[in-house]
Amino acid sequence: MTKTKANNIEIEYETFGDPLDKPLFLIVGLGSQMIHWDEEFIKTLTERGFYVIIFDNRDIGLSTRCEEAGKPDLMGAIMAVQRGEPVEAPYSLDDMADDAVGLLDALGIEQAHICGASMGGMIAQTIAYRHPSRIL
Repeated sequence: MTKTKANNIEIEYETFGDPLDKPLFLIVGLGSQMIHWDEEFIKTLTERGFYVIIFDNRDIGLSTRCEEAGKPDLMGAIMAVQRGEPVEAPYSLDDMADDAVGLLDALGIEQAHICGASMGGMIAQTIAYRHPSRIL
């Protein structure tokens, strides 16, 4: 595993396969580390011609912890949404999407296929919306 600086945080990541193959960026969900991606799944993707990139989102695994912001109150956030109130958070999906794009920049990857699981899917959609030219 390797660490790089992107969007003012350190992001831990790992790559698999040939860097000349089509890049496929896999984004994990809330509370999951990159090590939760199934090894056989990654192996199958590389055998099918993908250069796979996985990483730990901020506040998880070996990437930067945003401890100064405190631990998020998930139940409070859910209740605020149910009441139609805005949710206060130390960072947003936009920030997390920018982290991911910053990692692509650090790796010198202009465009990639992007796939996310759970919250990772929300981050992938945010990347597609905010940075459409980066999506294959």
